[in-house]
Amino acid sequence: MTAQGPDRPSEEGAETRAAAREAARAAALLARQLGRLAGSAGRSAWRSGAAAAKGLAKSAPKGAGKGSAPVVARTADRPRPTGHRTAPTSPAADPAPIVGSGGRGRRLGPLSGRASRPRRPWLIAGAVLVALPLVILGGYVLAAFATLPPLGGVAPEAAQRALVVEAEDGRSFATRGAFQGEKLTEKTLPPRLAQAIVAIEDRRFYSHWGIDLRGMARAAWRNATGGGVREGGSTLTQQYARLTSLNQEKTLRRKIQEAFLALRLESTLTKPEILVGYLNTAYFGAGAYGADAASRRYFGHGAAKLTLPEAAMLAGLVRAPSQLAPTRNFGGAKERADLVLQAMVETGAISQAEADKARAEKLTLHTPPETPPGTNYFLDVVQGEVKRLTEAAGDVTVRSTLNLDLQSLAEGVLARRLDAEGSKKKVGQGALVAMAPDGAILAMVGGRDYEDSQFNRATQAKRQAGSLFKLFVYLAAYGKGYFPDSVLVDRPTQIGEWEPQNSNNRFRGALPLRSAFALSVNTIAAQLGEEVGLAAIIAEARRLGVQSDLPEVPSLALGTADVTLIEMTRAYAGVLGPGVPVEPYLVRTVRGNTPQPLYQRSAPKPGTTMDAQVQSMMLDSLQAVVESGTGKAARVNGLAVGGKTGTSQDYRDAWFVGLTPDMIVGVWVGNDDNAPMNRVTGGDIPARVFHDFVERAQKVLKSRKRATPSAARAEPTPAVAPASTPATGEVRGVPEVVDTGTLTIRGRTIHLLGVVGEGGALARQLARYLRRREVVCSGDPASSRCRLDGDDLAALIVTAGGARASEDAPSDLIEAEDQARAERAGLWQRER
Repeated sequence: MTAQGPDRPSEEGAETRAAAREAARAAALLARQLGRLAGSAGRSAWRSGAAAAKGLAKSAPKGAGKGSAPVVARTADRPRPTGHRTAPTSPAADPAPIVGSGGRGRRLGPLSGRASRPRRPWLIAGAVLVALPLVILGGYVLAAFATLPPLGGVAPEAAQRALVVEAEDGRSFATRGAFQGEKLTEKTLPPRLAQAIVAIEDRRFYSHWGIDLRGMARAAWRNATGGGVREGGSTLTQQYARLTSLNQEKTLRRKIQEAFLALRLESTLTKPEILVGYLNTAYFGAGAYGADAASRRYFGHGAAKLTLPEAAMLAGLVRAPSQLAPTRNFGGAKERADLVLQAMVETGAISQAEADKARAEKLTLHTPPETPPGTNYFLDVVQGEVKRLTEAAGDVTVRSTLNLDLQSLAEGVLARRLDAEGSKKKVGQGALVAMAPDGAILAMVGGRDYEDSQFNRATQAKRQAGSLFKLFVYLAAYGKGYFPDSVLVDRPTQIGEWEPQNSNNRFRGALPLRSAFALSVNTIAAQLGEEVGLAAIIAEARRLGVQSDLPEVPSLALGTADVTLIEMTRAYAGVLGPGVPVEPYLVRTVRGNTPQPLYQRSAPKPGTTMDAQVQSMMLDSLQAVVESGTGKAARVNGLAVGGKTGTSQDYRDAWFVGLTPDMIVGVWVGNDDNAPMNRVTGGDIPARVFHDFVERAQKVLKSRKRATPSAARAEPTPAVAPASTPATGEVRGVPEVVDTGTLTIRGRTIHLLGVVGEGGALARQLARYLRRREVVCSGDPASSRCRLDGDDLAALIVTAGGARASEDAPSDLIEAEDQARAERAGLWQRER
């Protein structure tokens, strides 16, 4: 079957164009005749109305009153023209009625027995009522025709090029922008796609001349009997005209113009040209304009490689692309594709066997169903970086530095801590950056919820660093001859009019610098700042990558300058790395449609090296903070950890930046309105978030390869391997659901270990899921582990967002909850 249809001779295209031209001329002639008819009807109605008014005036009684007498008199005195017919003023005055006879009036005598028949005013009014709508409609049609836009007059908006973003391991996890793809031609148009779109959208495409009256009537009938708009009557030609020449307003004027333009298209283009143009222009959802772009977006290849089920799915999207986009509603898209296949069977494009085979074929999307919500902060920065790195046109694929497992973990850890303590401690927001020693951003959380606020607190928010800034003070001091064992006195200190105070308003006396740094003693940091000079401190900050404004005031030593989390994290990374400054980066490669990458990150140029002795002393001091100082909450068993806490004035900001051999992690918490927290310090929530994240990240870092390649949702790993032999106290059977953490099996109540159950709709969903399915539980009924088809039931429930993990839950359930939070699954969708 060719693009022209299965049964048409080759010369039929010329006949179609000729018919379209004739139809256009007929439409113009009809419009002119309609205007003339309406004008004639209006004039005739006016004359008839005037004559009727005169007749009624003469028939009024002479003595009807003062107001009527003059009118009758004037009418009676007026000379009658020959052939003029009036009704008699009274039976006595003129008893003989007038009737028409051969176009001339004749008067009958009184013996004829026939009564007079005066004109009826309601007939005249009816004529006016009929003519008036015709006049209005004709004028409306003429106005629509007079304002007809040119073909192709709608210029598409300049869309941002599409980005497909991959994680560090190559998993595609997000898309941004509008996909354009390649333009199809008559030669490259996939036959199956052409057959599918014609079958579902316009079966009479190859036989009508732009407007399908039969299709309109069928659509009107189905909509009327179906109780709503279920089917459109527009042809593919009309749709193409609307896409390229008109706006999307739903008015009668636009429909009339659409019809005129469709006639014009049919007279200037062939059917295959119209079909190709439509498929290159139509929107297929998820930012994909054109069939080739949609094929690449959903299936990872061009339209030339479309299979029958893929072509059917694409053809089904054009009716409701935003609702049916398979990335958002795969089930709805699949159901629609099945309808398209059946339509293709009905039109003879494929056999029933081919349709059944296509329905059974599994479709795999090239990208996950939805972009993980929490990654949008990272994606915003990636999008800006790609624009800076390459201006090449067209869709691109970006290999980023993001570790999806660490990202999910970071989002979950921060959310859990803020949910548990945020309200009590008046903490509304938080941010986290995890960076590899070479500057690669492994995870980024810019706020509590991207949907509530797109402001990235990791890269955009400038807040006072507090004692976190002391890193530069001590680096400058160690560089000028001080040592961790050098002793200074914690005492009242005054520098000009400034008198720094310790957080506890007490003084400890003589302290080695290592201890002073670990305990974050303000007076000693101020003394060091005065000794080494503000210029040296600022120079150290600049050398390590701090770019924010740094005022040259004595209080700078205690962190009164506003900085961002990412620049402080990179600064601490410089202490760990071989060279400074460490350049943060998120993009490894950018690929287009050419074999050669548009951008590939090269090895960074070696920066200035930090003095080895100074570096060693600084790392020792950072470890002292975690071992015995203000950052003890950040300690991780079996792992060397260093870091520094920071708390700004009035507890408005709390920070912790920590270092491990594998990565540098910065954490900030506070409030967007700069409101004080409830005595939250850097050693409190930030240090605990760091601990939770790093402790569980070790497992991820040791094993980067996950068993499941899906970036959208990793299947939970069974926490307990299926037992080869029945366990002691084992209970098996089809459960009844009390809540999502409590089951009843054979009259025995089972509480799932580590699960805080939910009732209501979530419990009902779980009951439907478990209906007639056997569950095997073992252990204490108060804390059992249950299996469903070999998988841990608790992990399945928590991963789907059906329940919370308790505070003492096993680590696998806590990870499952973090994943559900990151994906806004289940109950987390309700509470975001």
